[in-house]
Amino acid sequence: MHVPLLDLKKQYEPLREQVRAKLDEIASSQHFILGPEVEGFEREICEYAGVGYAIGVSSGTDAELAILMGLGIGEGDVVITTPYTFFATAGGIARVGARIVFVDIEPDTFNMSVAGLREALERHGNVKAVMPVHLFGLSCRMDEIRALAAEHGVTVIEDAAQALGAEYPGAGGGMGEFGFYSFFPSKNLGAFGDAGMVVCKDGEMAEKIRRLRNHGMEERYYHHVVGGNFRIDALQAAILRIKLPHLGAWSAMRRANAASYREEFERTGLGGNVALPVEPFATGAVNHHIYNQYVIRAERRDELLKHLAGAGIGHAVYYPVPLHLQECFGGLGYKEGDFPEAERAARETVALPVFPELTREQIGAVVGEVARFYEGCG
Repeated sequence: MHVPLLDLKKQYEPLREQVRAKLDEIASSQHFILGPEVEGFEREICEYAGVGYAIGVSSGTDAELAILMGLGIGEGDVVITTPYTFFATAGGIARVGARIVFVDIEPDTFNMSVAGLREALERHGNVKAVMPVHLFGLSCRMDEIRALAAEHGVTVIEDAAQALGAEYPGAGGGMGEFGFYSFFPSKNLGAFGDAGMVVCKDGEMAEKIRRLRNHGMEERYYHHVVGGNFRIDALQAAILRIKLPHLGAWSAMRRANAASYREEFERTGLGGNVALPVEPFATGAVNHHIYNQYVIRAERRDELLKHLAGAGIGHAVYYPVPLHLQECFGGLGYKEGDFPEAERAARETVALPVFPELTREQIGAVVGEVARFYEGCG
C-alpha cells in the first residue's frame, strides 16, 4: 500500500467551495496586501493562542527576524538556541549579526536541554535572548526555561513554528515575551504559500513590529526605522481564517493517529528496534502534543529508509545534519561531538505519516513495513 507522508488534497476537498468563494471575493476587491482579512486573522490568533498581540508577516522566518530586529539584537549580542531544528532558527540570528550559542537537546523530547541552557547562561556574557524550539509540536519545559531566563535577565523568544495550539500545563497562552508561528503549507495550520505570525505581550513592541514588517513605515512614505518587506498577503490570511476553526479537530486527529501508532508498534513487539515519541504533558493538558511530525528513533535508520522508500511508505528525516555541523556555521567553532544528543538524533530519527486524514489501515501498513524490515534483519 502506498502511504504518502502528507496528503494536503484530503484537507482541501471539504473546504474547496468556501476557499474558492473567498478567493473570488478578494479578487473582486483587489485588496491583496494587509487589510481587513489580515486584521481579522490577527484577532483570531490572539483568541485561539491566548496572546495579547499578533502581527501577521510573510513567513515564520521573517517573524523571527522581525522580533530580533525589534529588540535591537545585533553585533556583539548572544542568542542561545539548539542545533537540532530547522535552519531558519539559527539563520535569523546570524542575519542580524548576533552570535549563536547552541545547547544540546534532551534525548527523549528532542527539545532544549534545561541543564545545557543553565550551563550556557553561566558561561556566556551579553546573552540577550533564549530561543527554545517547540519541536514537532511538543512544548519545551518552559517553567524551567523561563525561570533561568528571568534569573539572568534575558528575553525568551519561543520558536513555535511547528506548535500552534500546543499546550503546556498551567499556561494560558504564550509563555515567552515573544513567539512566532509558521504557516508553511505542511504545518498543522498551513497556508497556500508562505505566511507567519509574531505574537507578543507588549503593545509598544507590537506596534514596532507592525512598522518593521512594512519597511519601518507608519504614515505612508514616512519611515521611522529601517524595516523589511515582511507583509502577509490578504489571500493567505483569508485561507488561514477558513482553516483555523478546524485546527482543534485536526490536532485531535493527529493525536489519535499517534495513539494508533503506539498500539500497532506495541502489538508488533518492536520496542528493541524503535523508540516512539514521548508525551510528558499528557496528564496536564488536552493539546499536550499536536504531532506536527511523528518522529521515531530507529536502529539501522538509513537501511530502514531505503526499505520504506521501496515499499511506497512516505517518510522524511528532520534533520540529517545538526546546525553546528552545517558548513555555513563553521565559523562558530563547533565540531563533531560537541552536542552528542543532537548528532545522535540526526543519525537515528525518521518521521512517519501522521496527517489528520490518515486511516488506521494506512497506519497498519506503515508499521507493518517497519516490522517487515526488522524481521528481515533478524
